[in-house]
Amino acid sequence: MNNENTFLSAFFRSAVANPEKLEAVMSCFQQRQIDKNCFLLEEGNVSNEYFILESGLARAYSIDTQGNEVTTAFFVAGKPVFEVASFFLRQESKESIQAITPCFVWSISFEELNKLFHGIPEFREFGRSLLVQGFAELKLRMQSVITETAEVRYLKLIESNSEIIKYAPLKYIASYLGVTDSSLSRIRKDTALQTTKKVN
Repeated sequence: MNNENTFLSAFFRSAVANPEKLEAVMSCFQQRQIDKNCFLLEEGNVSNEYFILESGLARAYSIDTQGNEVTTAFFVAGKPVFEVASFFLRQESKESIQAITPCFVWSISFEELNKLFHGIPEFREFGRSLLVQGFAELKLRMQSVITETAEVRYLKLIESNSEIIKYAPLKYIASYLGVTDSSLSRIRKDTALQTTKKVN
């Protein structure tokens, strides 16, 4: 097994224990480097590739009615990267997916992924579980926008996704949280002051 497949092996091993089937799965993925600010998917195109992010940070965004970019999701290492509606319904995407930092990804085409789903039941079940997890995370995010303050959402983002706070521009984080840039600056300042008081 090639050293470059170590990441994929670890990613799929819990789902596909049989070595031959695991090798068959990994052989269908191609490693790619995506430069900073380049697109994995652009609005208006059909999502034809399913990516697994090995390293780096990416985001999905849509354009609102006033022409502003609104970040709808962040993708961190170890997560699938694709636009689910466009990919599975074969329709034009209403989102773009862009690399925030240089990214290494493993990609597979829609056709190849479906062949694996039909040919390897345990891989299909693994894919299903990833979809369920993704939908659950989306549901929790929608609920948090309704039931939690922006400050609480920001603190949760810090706790669960330090890479986002470290590398994503503040304007992306602000739009993701549903606040203005100035509001996010105030939240960050207040959070820093509270942290300082606790330390002292």
